Amino acid sequence: MKKIVMVLCLMITTIAFAQDKNAKGSLEVDGVCLMCKERIEKAAIRTKGVKSAIWNVETHELKLIYDARKTNLDAVTKSIVAVGHDTKEVKATDEAYNSVHPCCKYRDEAVKDDHKN
Repeated sequence: MKKIVMVLCLMITTIAFAQDKNAKGSLEVDGVCLMCKERIEKAAIRTKGVKSAIWNVETHELKLIYDARKTNLDAVTKSIVAVGHDTKEVKATDEAYNSVHPCCKYRDEAVKDDHKN
């Protein structure tokens, strides 16, 4: 009986810790095209602990699945800003922004208008 109780306690503890591993989150990231999508998703995936990153060109929402024990949304934000894309909370440096392709200059109204179709 003692062994059964011990095994049940161990199983419950293991299940409880396993559920906290994966976290879901989202960020608003500026961009205008599929090249931006590729750059944003790569920057997010290269962040240690990120398992899935999908950015929507129309809504500018980056949906993430990540291991909360290894990373957090702040670390992902830093990775994205480093490749030249603004988030709702943090703006990329001018140096990083200027490194993106000319068609990806999302701060320029003329470029935004070109990508509206």
